[in-house]
Amino acid sequence: MKKLLLSCLMMLFTCVLFAQDKQAIAKVMDGQRQAWNRGDIDAFMQSYWKSDSLAFIGKTGPVYGWQTTLENYKKHYPDKAAMGTLTFKIIKIDVLDKNNAFVIGGWNLKRAKKPIGGYYTLLFRKINGQWKIVVDHTS
Repeated sequence: MKKLLLSCLMMLFTCVLFAQDKQAIAKVMDGQRQAWNRGDIDAFMQSYWKSDSLAFIGKTGPVYGWQTTLENYKKHYPDKAAMGTLTFKIIKIDVLDKNNAFVIGGWNLKRAKKPIGGYYTLLFRKINGQWKIVVDHTS
């Protein structure tokens, strides 16, 4: 009986922690949205793992590295008009374990030129106590 009670308490504790992680990840995503909508790509990029191993997969295939990803964003979105207004729709956040999470969602850019949108899958990893995007597949 004690083992069953202990197991139930552990499961409850894990659920609470995962719920907190989901909220933290949603907050990271909202911070990205806010930075983008201010026209601040540098702040937007703070949610990404600052590593040469960061992977970003877009329509032209994978690229690696935080700096390369930053430069690509700045090249394709040179000003506020090109950036438009970003919205995210988080479809699902799966906390895989205490240090890894997988996010599925949609994105839209409302802009005068040509609105665009698509879907994304993100692999988050908790690094030094903060959730960071380590793989971004956006289409």
